[in-house]
Amino acid sequence: MERNTDTRQMKYEALRAVAELAFNDGLNEENIDNIPFKIIPTATPRFRCCVYKEREIIRQRVRLAMGKPPLPIHNVENIEVKSNTIQVIPAACEGCPINRFQVTENCQKCMAKSCQSACAFGAITITGRGAYIDQTKCRECGKCAEACPYHAIADLMRPCKRSCDVGAITIGGDKLATIDESKCVSCGHCAAACPFGAISDMSQITEVINKINDKNTTTVAIPAPAVEGQFGAEATIGRMITALKELGFDEVVEVALGADAVAYNEAQELIENHEKGEKMTTSCCPAFVTLIRKHYPKLVDKMSNTVSPMVATVRWIRENIPNAYIVFIGPCMAKKEEAKFGVEGSPDAVMTFEELNAMFDSRRIDPSNCQETPTEATSYGRRFSGAGGVTEAVMKAVKEMGCTDPIKAKGCSGLKECKVALAMLNVNKLPEDIIEGMACEGGCMAGPGSIAPMTQLKTARMKKIKGKEDDNITEMLNGHEFMSVDMERDHE
Repeated sequence: MERNTDTRQMKYEALRAVAELAFNDGLNEENIDNIPFKIIPTATPRFRCCVYKEREIIRQRVRLAMGKPPLPIHNVENIEVKSNTIQVIPAACEGCPINRFQVTENCQKCMAKSCQSACAFGAITITGRGAYIDQTKCRECGKCAEACPYHAIADLMRPCKRSCDVGAITIGGDKLATIDESKCVSCGHCAAACPFGAISDMSQITEVINKINDKNTTTVAIPAPAVEGQFGAEATIGRMITALKELGFDEVVEVALGADAVAYNEAQELIENHEKGEKMTTSCCPAFVTLIRKHYPKLVDKMSNTVSPMVATVRWIRENIPNAYIVFIGPCMAKKEEAKFGVEGSPDAVMTFEELNAMFDSRRIDPSNCQETPTEATSYGRRFSGAGGVTEAVMKAVKEMGCTDPIKAKGCSGLKECKVALAMLNVNKLPEDIIEGMACEGGCMAGPGSIAPMTQLKTARMKKIKGKEDDNITEMLNGHEFMSVDMERDHE
């Protein structure tokens, strides 16, 4: 699969190299140390100032691929290495050349010197060419830009910080990005935004491959509804199931089945809450759930008490294959945090489509050329991958239950919209009855672990669900084993 940026290409190469070694039982110290030299075999750097820096960054990417956090570049003994899913690679972040505030040619060398007066840190001096910012003194407060009457000071906020809608990223005195775990919702937007690939997620692919290689372990892959179109327009969910079995998984269950069950249960909740005059939010997007818990704690009791489709699917598998090793596969980095700290029924491992693609390529598997396997989930369960899809499925189930009351839903695509809706709910000003929260603009399909462009995904998704408006969630679930699954979420 073609990578769409050089930063993602480097990540892919590190993941694939680790996957190839893991499948062949070759993850020894010597082979691991050789990965950077295999990826960059010559003395000519590909992107950075020198091959030594590039190889160091690859070494840290290899650590992430093996489930280990990257090492700091200095004061190792004094720096706490964090274990959250989203990690900053210091060696890569150090190369970011952006100083946030820059004086442009619009500077008129005015007599007022408003910028200099506004700076509390003595970072601005006036020269014959105009204002000058001493970046060693600048604390990026922005007062100079606000004070300039000519708007001559440009605000070049770092892409990672600009992409973070919860204010979890700060830039320290050493100019390295730092992630505040008390604010971070693990959405991964910073990882997608960083043009140097300095922020990434830790991987479990080595653990997953070891389980696949272990013939005494029953492995079950559960691909998310967003898988449609990720590996090419012809790679249907039926072909993906075949491809995953060729990769070595013993069983494959599509999470869209869990989504159907979630839609059914959330519809019941919605009807009950509507009758009581109470508002609620959906609970499928883990970043949205974390947003509520960390930033709007008063609204925790408004969250749907239905588990996510991932957890619903895992619980169903646990009932049927008690000792299975279950791997969720999707576009979402936040799912890794949900699995680590989520409710009972979390999978044993979570992988992104980026990681799965590296595994497929390491085994020379092309899902587009695999045979079709029959599937049973409704098109509504598969629509969970797009913004508005959860609401569409829930409202369909509400209608199937015979409810004719006018129920309004608020669809939120992206954290900005989610924050606005939650703020309104927080002060009892929300006119709608339910909020569908999607941290990524466009829905799960646009997750940072996706490998296909949104235009391609939308086309593939619509092709698969077109003409299936008569799908009936209730009829599909009637008599299905999923109806016996405990769907209740534990808010604690």
